Amino acid sequence: MQELMQKHYEQLARATITQLRRRGFEAEWFATAEEAKAAALRLLTEGCTVAWGGSATIRDMGLTEAVHAGNWKVIDRDLAKTPEERAELHRQGLLSDWYLMSANAISAEGVLVNIDGTGNRLAALCFGPKQVLVLCSAGKIQPTTETAVSRARNTAAPANALRFGGKTPCAADGLCHNCLSPDCICNQILLTRACRPAGRIHVFLIGEELGL
Repeated sequence: MQELMQKHYEQLARATITQLRRRGFEAEWFATAEEAKAAALRLLTEGCTVAWGGSATIRDMGLTEAVHAGNWKVIDRDLAKTPEERAELHRQGLLSDWYLMSANAISAEGVLVNIDGTGNRLAALCFGPKQVLVLCSAGKIQPTTETAVSRARNTAAPANALRFGGKTPCAADGLCHNCLSPDCICNQILLTRACRPAGRIHVFLIGEELGL
């Protein structure tokens, strides 16, 4: 069964990669998280500045730990001691050479779907960092943009609300209520239809379950 699912993910990912490239993204397939991590580290030029947001995927695969151990200038918001310092690190990350993140969902037609509470991650994806690397499990690929948005709101957001200890309706029952809670993490929803300039955003699709 695992081999069949791996084959399914590869077929789905390769078809999606064709659509991503048509939209100006750099896109590649990796069967395992280890292969994707090694390729990600090869992209990062020596001495460059690297930042990231709250992605569970890049932590699950050990990428943030590997970056800390390498010869790069790291902007890690998780090292902040105060909310003010954390916000300042978010701002600094917008001027990084490389920004690492995942996606909450990707449509089979090649549209990235992301949802955020503060918006620092979405801001970095849109503009600021010289290069962005999106590492995403092929299991997050959805048939359409509409179903990708539904996954972001009804799967990723409730799980992340639980992860961050948010007191939201979705954290209580697992479904999006389109709420206005102070802890809401669905304040910005971003559809990235194409990459401009072409090649700035790299997408690695991975044949393992990673992140939320």
